[in-house]
Amino acid sequence: MIYISPASGRCIGVERTRPVHIGRQALYDASGQVAAYELLFRDGPHVHHATVRDSAATSRVIVEAFTAFGIEELVGDKTCFVNLTREFLVGELPLPFPPGRVGLELTAGIEVDDEVVAAAAALTGQGHRLAIDGFDGDPATARLLPHVHYVKIDMLAGDRHRIARLVKQCRRAPRIRLIAQRIETPELLELAIRHRFELFQGHALSRPHLVTTHALNPTRVARVRLLAELAAEDVDLDRAVATIERDPALAVRILRGVNAAANGLKQPVSSIFQAVVLVGIPQVRQWATLMVVADLADGDESVLTGAVVRARMCQTVAQRRGAGAGPAAFTVGLLSAIADLLGATAGGLTDQLPLTAEVVDAVHGRGELGEVLRDVRQYQGTTTDVADPVSDLSGDLLAALRWTNASLGEPEPANR
Repeated sequence: MIYISPASGRCIGVERTRPVHIGRQALYDASGQVAAYELLFRDGPHVHHATVRDSAATSRVIVEAFTAFGIEELVGDKTCFVNLTREFLVGELPLPFPPGRVGLELTAGIEVDDEVVAAAAALTGQGHRLAIDGFDGDPATARLLPHVHYVKIDMLAGDRHRIARLVKQCRRAPRIRLIAQRIETPELLELAIRHRFELFQGHALSRPHLVTTHALNPTRVARVRLLAELAAEDVDLDRAVATIERDPALAVRILRGVNAAANGLKQPVSSIFQAVVLVGIPQVRQWATLMVVADLADGDESVLTGAVVRARMCQTVAQRRGAGAGPAAFTVGLLSAIADLLGATAGGLTDQLPLTAEVVDAVHGRGELGEVLRDVRQYQGTTTDVADPVSDLSGDLLAALRWTNASLGEPEPANR
């Protein structure tokens, strides 16, 4: 739905953002330096422990870490660990990152059977690094030891003799690095050092730190529509890109996904279309699938129409003036609107995205596309005046409103 100011006739965007929270707890090496971080689900700013540990929580952590924050902002060049439920382990839900950057921590509640052992072996064979959380010597869980790189031992779950037995059992697998978890006292830290644990984690060293940013509320309808587009055997790339462009939150996440270090892609892009081509349909499908799961708890059906209108208006003005490529102009308008919605600076947003110099300059108001953006912003923010140098944009606004209304109101794609 489009909202129009009765006084000015201008489009008023629905400026809604949501806080995004992730718990981050450091893991230290024997020299006391931070060696890695564990990323933890948090559903509120004052929550100190995970209230749920299901697949939705895992999805939220992965999506927010790689797209709302940016993995470098959270952990720098360190390894990060995320909890993994059975659904992710056996492939029922996708892992939207390649091997190497993320340690996959198998939660203690996973029932270890033949399928889980085979899945762990397959992931390790692909180059992923797996960790067992809270290993207690259970024979079923011990079947995973040949296929993992890390084992966490709970320093509070038994006396020092039990700890010694668990350490001895794990040392039979030579590549395993031991993580002492729940180190709550100096005495437990001393015990872990004596047993030559490689990594150390617990409140005696540092407590989980809550990291918060603000992201655009997701549009669940767009995610479902995109999944329908991507599920077809012959994917219509133009339709898929159009669906992404109509969802500002998803668009910026796709751009950040291109820039994620895990993807290994460094080529700057100037449009959503180019980003999708670079990432590839399978990767976009994985991100969209994961976002649907992550959005179940707080999906917002309202569409951020103001951002889409500005993006489309920049595109039509640029094309009419011959000021640059239409897709690049759309991206410029979209990013400027997202920065406004998040209360962020243009530089703070573009620094996190793999954009061409033309797009970066335009978002900062430079170049021909920058002039287009300035005119569109001025027109949207002022009353119409015949003496206004950008008053000729009324036709472009109406065209953008018609396009947005038609695009956001189109029916769900038919089953193919």
